[in-house]
Amino acid sequence: MDDEQQRPADHGPLAGFTVGVTAARRADELGALLQRRGASVLHAPALRIVPLADDSELLTATKELLDQAPDVVVAATAIGFRGWIEAADGWGLGEALLARLREVELLARGPKVKGAIRAAGLTEEWSPSSESMAEVLDRLLEEGVEGRRIAVQLHGEPLPGFVEALRAGGAEVVGVPVYRWMPPEDIGPVDRLLDATVGRGLDALTFTSAPAAASLLSRAEERGLLTELLAALNHDVLPACVGPVTALPLQARGVDTVQPERFRLGPLVQLLCQELPGRARALPVAGHRVEIRGHAVMVDGDLRPVPPAGMSLLRALCRRPGWVVGRAELLRALPGAGRDEHAVETAMARLRTALGTPKLIQTVVKRGYRLALDPATDSKYADA
Repeated sequence: MDDEQQRPADHGPLAGFTVGVTAARRADELGALLQRRGASVLHAPALRIVPLADDSELLTATKELLDQAPDVVVAATAIGFRGWIEAADGWGLGEALLARLREVELLARGPKVKGAIRAAGLTEEWSPSSESMAEVLDRLLEEGVEGRRIAVQLHGEPLPGFVEALRAGGAEVVGVPVYRWMPPEDIGPVDRLLDATVGRGLDALTFTSAPAAASLLSRAEERGLLTELLAALNHDVLPACVGPVTALPLQARGVDTVQPERFRLGPLVQLLCQELPGRARALPVAGHRVEIRGHAVMVDGDLRPVPPAGMSLLRALCRRPGWVVGRAELLRALPGAGRDEHAVETAMARLRTALGTPKLIQTVVKRGYRLALDPATDSKYADA
């Protein structure tokens, strides 16, 4: 018994849940964080980062800043800042660019950008605690931008409202385009991720950049799946974004997202560790505590993986705990089962085996099946 009491500790808070990852950068890190907490991970980069095929835009912007010094330089991403310095080195302008950046007010969007700035031998003037470009914008506008020349290292996509707000405040803005977001070369994984989301094969879908969210929505629209995707994200699949800027494309489509207080991968994973178990349904059944998770069931804290057909049956039984559910209704719940009610019996036998406690589900002769809900709780669910 002592061994069994220790077994739940082997399972992380995300055990039994499947989480989709759309990230292109740092996807391995995010996936590892999720897996260490027990999640199954489905990864499909919704975009790829591509250096500018033609460096002329970046070269022109760099020369312009060397010829006429900016007052402020905003570094938005670590990979972009490093790419800019490396490109300048390749043109023989590296030292001149670093000398220029030492003379200006250098703002970093977050700690990773600060790391890239300091690795180049520079020091940032300021960085927001929120890691948000919105906070950078607020600081600049509070200082006053009229007549100031501000260089902004672009994300690879237009920063929503950022440049426009600076120009409206009277600033001259110079964009520094280092790389662009592009659709993935192999669209297959994205399509599989979309199918899994629409089919409720995921419990959560994570986004770490606005372009990734926009790209996934765009692909869904191309495939005629946008309405189904939005329905899944609004009801069954939890959309989790690393921050408010990332969430903008989803919010524009009416999707409410969850976001951590600190806009980083670790807090994002911790948020999922709170949200997903909190959404799982727990029931007292036949003297056991049964918790229904995405692709598994926790029986008294013991993780029991369940085949998809079995999970479909279990969810149908859980919609009305303790009530008899007929074979015809259960057959409709089975994906691709056809008209043979024998498929229900086969799937039910496998479900009972997977649960390891056959008495959790009772057969009601000639009527169907029911969860053996504990008598003390039957009344609670009588009108469910």
